[in-house]
Amino acid sequence: MSRDRIRIAGADVAVVGGSIAGCATALAAHRGGAGRITVFERTAGHLADRGVGLAVHNARYAELASAGYMDTGMPWVQLTTRRWYVRDGAAPLGREIGTLPFPFRSYCWGPLWRELRRRLPEETVFRPGVRVAAVAETADGATLRLDGPDGPDDAGESAAGRGERHRPGSGGGRRGERFDLVIGADGYRSVVREAAFPGVRPDYAGYLAWRGAIPAERLTELRFPGLPADPWAEEDCVYGVFDGGHVIVYRIPDGAGGHRANWVLYTAPPAGLDLGLDTPTSLPPGTLTDALHAHFTYVTDALLPPYWGGLMRLTPRHELFIQPMYDFTAARYTAGRLLLAGDAATVARPHTGAGAVKALQDAAALEAALRATPERSDAAAGYGAERGAAGRTMVELGRRLGRFLVQDTPDWRTLDQAGLTAAWAAADGSGSFGGRELKS
Repeated sequence: MSRDRIRIAGADVAVVGGSIAGCATALAAHRGGAGRITVFERTAGHLADRGVGLAVHNARYAELASAGYMDTGMPWVQLTTRRWYVRDGAAPLGREIGTLPFPFRSYCWGPLWRELRRRLPEETVFRPGVRVAAVAETADGATLRLDGPDGPDDAGESAAGRGERHRPGSGGGRRGERFDLVIGADGYRSVVREAAFPGVRPDYAGYLAWRGAIPAERLTELRFPGLPADPWAEEDCVYGVFDGGHVIVYRIPDGAGGHRANWVLYTAPPAGLDLGLDTPTSLPPGTLTDALHAHFTYVTDALLPPYWGGLMRLTPRHELFIQPMYDFTAARYTAGRLLLAGDAATVARPHTGAGAVKALQDAAALEAALRATPERSDAAAGYGAERGAAGRTMVELGRRLGRFLVQDTPDWRTLDQAGLTAAWAAADGSGSFGGRELKS
C-alpha cells in the first residue's frame, strides 16, 4: 500500500483510545473491511464504571441508529423541555424565566460505552493499560511506540471478554508496532494528532465545568417547606443561571434500571488561583483543592436557587471532578495513514450538546469513507475535509454559547419568555445545537 492510497481490505488497523470514540471507530474500521483491529487504551481500570451523563438530540439519534451506531438497547431517558431558573430570594426552585424545547435522549457514559464495546467483533484485540507514547508515519503505514507493562500479559482482551478475559500476544514495554492505518481517538491530548499536526493544541477558555451525579433516590433528602417531594419532572432539563455561569441538571440511566441526577456547573475559578490550565489537563475525582471546593460551596449556596444548589451538594467531595474548558479543531482529520476522530480531532465546549454525537458521527462518516476507498482514492481525504468543517462549526458554536452562558451573561433577572427565546436564538446562530446533520 502506498502512503497516498489506503487499501482497507485486510488492513492491520490500530485505534489509539478505547473510550466511546475509540470503540465506535473500531467498529467503523471493521465494517469498512479492515482485517485485524487492535485498540490501545491507556486506562487500566473499568471504563464502564464512569457515571457522567451526556445527551443526544432525537434527530441525531435517528441518524446514528440508521447508521448502526446507536439503538434502543442502549439505556436512555427521554427529555423534552429545558426550564430556566434564576435565584429569587428563598424560593426553593427559584423563578422560572421560561422554557425551551429540548428533544434529547440522555445517556450514562459507562453503560453507553459498554454497549458499544459489546458490538465489537470477537476478534478485536482490546489492550488496556498500554500507553501509546509516540506515532511515526512510514512510507506504507505507521509505527506506534508503546509505554506499557513488559511481558505478554498486557496484550489485551478480545471484545467478547468485555473486560474480564485476556488472551496472549505481544507485550508492551518500550517497543514499536507497525500498522497499515492508525486512527487517533485518544482525546484532547492526542498523541496521534501531535504526530499528524505538530503543535496543534487546545486553548484554555478561562472557565471550568464542575461535574457530579447522584442516585435519584437521594433527592428525597432535599426538603423545603411547600415543595413536593419530587418537584422535578423526569423529562425536564434544568438550567439554573446566574451572573457568570450556570448549572445544567438532568436525569440519566444508571445502567441498573434506575436513574441518577446528573449535573454540570460552568463558571470561572476564583480570581488569582493558578491551576496551570494553559497545558491541557483535568482534575479527576479526589483532587479538588480546598480553594476550589470553597468556590463550589459559595456558588451553590449564594448564587443558585436553594433546591438546585442543595442537589449539587449531595455529591460527595471525593466524587466531584473538574473539566477545564478547552477548544480547538484540526484543519482536517487525515494526514497520510493517520486519521483522527472524536476529541482527538475537535474539542468543542459541552454547551453544544453534541460531544458524543460528533464522535459517533465521525465513526459513521469514517466507515462510509473506508467502504468507498476501493473506488475512490480520495475517500479518506474527503472524510478529513468534511469532518474538519463540521468540527469548526461546533467549535464556533461552543464559543458563542460560552460567551452567552458564562463569559458575558445577560441580566437573567430581566428576561422573560420572549427575551429568553430571542437571546438563545442569537447565541445558537447556525441552529447547530445538538449537532449538525450527518451527511450521507
